[in-house]
Amino acid sequence: MRYPIGEKAGALKPSGIRKFFDIVAEMDDVVSLGVGEPDFDTPWSVRDEGIYTLEKGRTFYTSNAGLRELREEISRFVKKRQNLRYDPLSEILVTVGGSEAIDLCFRAMLNPGDEVLIPEPSYVSYTPCCILADGKPVPIALKAEDEFRLTAKELEDACSDRTRILVLPFPNNPTGAVMRREDLEAVAKVCIEKDIFVLSDEIYSELTYTGQNHVSIAEIPGMWERTIVINGFSKAFAMTGWRLGYCMGPKEIISQMTKIHQFAIMCAPTNSQYAAITALRDCFGEVEKMREAYNQRRRFLMHSFREMGLPCFEPFGAFYVFPCIKEFGMSSEEFATRLLKEEKVAVVPGDAFGESGAGFIRISYAYSLENLKEAMARISRFLGRLRN
Repeated sequence: MRYPIGEKAGALKPSGIRKFFDIVAEMDDVVSLGVGEPDFDTPWSVRDEGIYTLEKGRTFYTSNAGLRELREEISRFVKKRQNLRYDPLSEILVTVGGSEAIDLCFRAMLNPGDEVLIPEPSYVSYTPCCILADGKPVPIALKAEDEFRLTAKELEDACSDRTRILVLPFPNNPTGAVMRREDLEAVAKVCIEKDIFVLSDEIYSELTYTGQNHVSIAEIPGMWERTIVINGFSKAFAMTGWRLGYCMGPKEIISQMTKIHQFAIMCAPTNSQYAAITALRDCFGEVEKMREAYNQRRRFLMHSFREMGLPCFEPFGAFYVFPCIKEFGMSSEEFATRLLKEEKVAVVPGDAFGESGAGFIRISYAYSLENLKEAMARISRFLGRLRN
């Protein structure tokens, strides 16, 4: 039977992450360092609020844009943390995770053939969402010697007359790279000169380890009006399964995104929205404890890599490290496959996040120190055999 499959959907490649971990699911005694999901439970007060809303029967649709009370909390939160001002009634949209916000942004802003600049390595959803919105993804290969930060020159060199959007994925998945204020100021200058809008994915903004607060490009003069900021509750609050994100920006764009959201989704999950209000009001102590634990794990991994002679620039965001395995003369997939089969340690090939990730692997430290120590012992043993 011939099934009606659209050309765009049929041409999309499956996620390199999920494809690899299908193998893991069939194996025993695997130490998995692959999934980017916090190993902490959602804070109890958040779970308790979710339970309470169900008991009280708060299971009806909210407004399309999300509960007004939640949008007001988000507005207060970003004003306090980054001095960003967004009208909760017209400039904030609550979405089903940050991933829906990415999809909505592209569909609301792109015409067929418009180009989207995507610094890589980066999160796997940007390119397919761009393609499904009839845009043309244009990768910008970031370099380890620049600590995988986007430079103004790289941005300028990638621009064309069709460039409409720059994706700014920092703190970065998979590299853990962060952009400093001076980096953002240089990028902002090019965006203003070239009239480029920015999709700033800041889902890891609360997980930075520089000793300073995360800086959003929307804070840079001239950039608020040309930036859509995307964030959510999955990473910082350990709420991945609650599927709740949000986006903020000029009302002219947010209104179009809300319209698409209205027809495709209706609204984000109601009990998740009530729970998120509690998260923003009461849970930053728990977030700080999780951040400190991640930082301890990050330092442990960097120390382990130095001991085993595995090159890795020091990341200061998210919960990933991106060590280089080029010395072994294998592709990232071959290295990851052999490591899995020979030592039962699961990591993600770096080129699952774009061609510029070739020669690297992604390791998530959203796992206990006990698991990380066991994994490092196995990896050290594996490298020893490769070098002998």
